Amino acid sequence: MADLPNCPECQSIYTYEDGFFYVCPECAHEWSDEEEAEQTEAAVTRDAFGNVLEDGDTVTVVKDLKVKGSSNVVKQGTTVKNIQIIDGDHDINCRVPGHGSMELKSEFLKKIAGK
Repeated sequence: MADLPNCPECQSIYTYEDGFFYVCPECAHEWSDEEEAEQTEAAVTRDAFGNVLEDGDTVTVVKDLKVKGSSNVVKQGTTVKNIQIIDGDHDINCRVPGHGSMELKSEFLKKIAGK
């Protein structure tokens, strides 16, 4: 028996093939290998230069960022350690030195190699 992927919607193990698609009999979700690969690629978080970001990475801010609801600014070149990847528009949760805990967009960060 072939190893079929679990359903991406409900994680059911009872999936089956129907032509070019996989079908889940429990939630009726249908998907293809191409869709699964696109969703996996879309789930990868990248910095401003296309480098893949992971939990625990150290990054640098690439432009001055205004802090919403405050007159403070996170300056370009600020180093942020131990980031956490989260879902949402602001996809990085971190503690910025001098500003505390906040969420940032990965498009304004640069991964520091080797850290």
